[in-house]
Parts: sequence; C-alpha cells; structure tokens
Amino acid sequence: PIWTADWFWPEAEKAGIPVMVFAPFGLDHIMTIADRHPRLRLIVDHMGLYREKDAEAARVIVETARLARCPNIHVKITTVPFYTTDLYPFCNLHDPIHRLIDAFGPRRCFWGTDLTRLRGRTPYRQLVTMFTDEMRFLSDEDLAWVMGRGVAECLGWPL
Repeated sequence: PIWTADWFWPEAEKAGIPVMVFAPFGLDHIMTIADRHPRLRLIVDHMGLYREKDAEAARVIVETARLARCPNIHVKITTVPFYTTDLYPFCNLHDPIHRLIDAFGPRRCFWGTDLTRLRGRTPYRQLVTMFTDEMRFLSDEDLAWVMGRGVAECLGWPL
C-alpha cells in the first residue's frame, strides 16, 4: 500500500519528482501524504476509481473531489467509458466529472485515455470528442488546460 512507502514521499518531494498514484481505496492516505509533503506533486489516477460503474462511479468521482483542498494534488480523468454502461458520450458521468473539474480547477485536471484498457471498446476519437465536443461546460481555455497544458506544466514538459 502507498502508506507503507513513507521513506519515498520526502525523497520525491526533495527531488521535485511528480508522483502518479493509483490508490482507489486510499484517498484519505493520499490527502495525508499531500498535507505532510506540500511541495510534492501527486497525480491521482483514474479519478480515484477502481472498477466501479455508473452511480457508484459517480459517487467515487465526487468523493475524489475532496482532495482538491490540497493544492499539490492533481487528478487524471481517464478511462471514462470503462466506468459506465452508457454509450457515447457517456452522459451519466458528465455531471460528476464537471463537479471534479470545478473542485480542482482545469489546471489540475488531466485528460487521458488509458487506451490499453479501452482498446476495442471505444474509438480513440470518441475519447477525445467526449471532452472537446460533449462537455460543453468547459470553456476553450479550460479545455486547453484539461487536454494537455495542465499535465505539461505539472510535469515540467515544454509546451
């Protein structure tokens, strides 16, 4: 479990290394780590989800929004079709995703596909257009942050 790596967090913080964490049942631990290491950039994978679907996935996504109080936590909005039985554009998760982006702000929310889990399920184009065409609550500027600028800034990648 992530909380057994207490030696790691201060080293990553000192080195300025952002850490992506998949800890679907450890959100409180992630918050504790973020509080103890305020300069450590933590990036939560898959909106804090494991295998939940539909209403249960929506509940977890909204629960993950609690982490937004820690300015050093970011969240990846990935694998959305995996967490719903709805067909494209996966509307039953739009509201919780909207709430998540409102909580974190678009600069700390990172779009992604996790294409390896979705291969053959959802065309890549739909993974993009779900955000660019269907999530109308995102302004053009917000969309630019969510679709790549935010993760590039967080990881120190050139734009």
